[in-house]
Amino acid sequence: MFDLQRARAAFPGLQSESVFFDAAGGSQLLGAALDAQALYARTSFVQLGASYPASCLAAERVAAGRAAMAELVGAGAASELVFGSSTTQLLANLALSAAFALAPGDEVVVTDIDHESNIGAWRRMAALRGATVRTWAIDRASVESGGAALSLDALDALLTPRTRIVAVTHCSNIFGALMPIAAIAERVHAAGARLVVDGVAYAPHRLVDVRACGADAYVFSTYKVYGPHLAVLWVRPDWAAQLAPINHEVLGQALPYKLEPGGVQHELVACLPAVRDYLAGLSGLPASTEVRARLADAFEQIAAHEATLAQRTLDFLNGRKGVRVIGPTTADPRVRVPTLSFVVEGVRSPDVVAAVDPTGVCIRHGEFYAGRIISALGLRAQGGVVRASMAHYATLAEVDRLIAALDAALPR
Repeated sequence: MFDLQRARAAFPGLQSESVFFDAAGGSQLLGAALDAQALYARTSFVQLGASYPASCLAAERVAAGRAAMAELVGAGAASELVFGSSTTQLLANLALSAAFALAPGDEVVVTDIDHESNIGAWRRMAALRGATVRTWAIDRASVESGGAALSLDALDALLTPRTRIVAVTHCSNIFGALMPIAAIAERVHAAGARLVVDGVAYAPHRLVDVRACGADAYVFSTYKVYGPHLAVLWVRPDWAAQLAPINHEVLGQALPYKLEPGGVQHELVACLPAVRDYLAGLSGLPASTEVRARLADAFEQIAAHEATLAQRTLDFLNGRKGVRVIGPTTADPRVRVPTLSFVVEGVRSPDVVAAVDPTGVCIRHGEFYAGRIISALGLRAQGGVVRASMAHYATLAEVDRLIAALDAALPR
């Protein structure tokens, strides 16, 4: 059974009187991660690569962080991971590196439901190399009826022998809807192309398995997965070997250094074992159980608890006159995560949030760097959507505070 009190005790920020339903923008930070950062700064805040004890200790802590993240995402080795300041930066780096292999007439497929980080980088790359961009467009009718945002048939129609890269999200940061990445990967690989997956909205809620999902590159932000303000990119080894280096030539052709210009924030990478250990510790399995099995068990419990939170919220939203949920209207964890967006007839989204703010319930409005969705659904004049995004440490009592605040703010 999910130990909610244990989970909440791990986050110092939850001692606040505020209710944080902005997890899709950034989760609360684990106290253990904060402690690890402080310990690094106090005892090993030196450059790596020297032979003196403090430098060796720093290197050990950074290596432990890389290894912890490799275990968390199911990578074959820590050397398959690249770290950077944000998902946006890592995707820009990957696109720059991949551009060297692109030729005029090659094709790149992007969606219009992704965060702009997984669209703009590939559009710029294509423009730089004279490649063609093809858009996997949103299925507006399906979204408005609570169905899938993207059609696999539509993807099939876009893929050609000239397709080189397909970029897609694992989970929409607006809809909260899960994408069938394994099925997408099968189609992309049959066309001889590479698949780049943005897992930012997925990784806080489901266990990432980079190899099993079929992606060729997978990226997400650790500050949305209870850790420090950092991001991680995994690249399938055979593709990594083909990518051009964008770092100093003296560092060679191998990952991670060829895609880590300027290096990593050492003290932040050193925090990452705390994230892995916390998540594995949520499992009910014995501590002697293999870590990936404990992580899988923990995320199953997380998904079930979050579905309960989402269901209570959706029951209110679906039953309220004039409110339209954007995306799936079900809380089924096989379909969505608890990132809930909606609009209110006759009320602009900024006005809804302004009415809720004084209650101490923290939600947001806007486009969330996914403006193409907002435009495609005709919601720009609405001021975008209202988004309440939850994490596993939220309680039903906090959901009830959200519902009470919305009930008072919305027209009847």
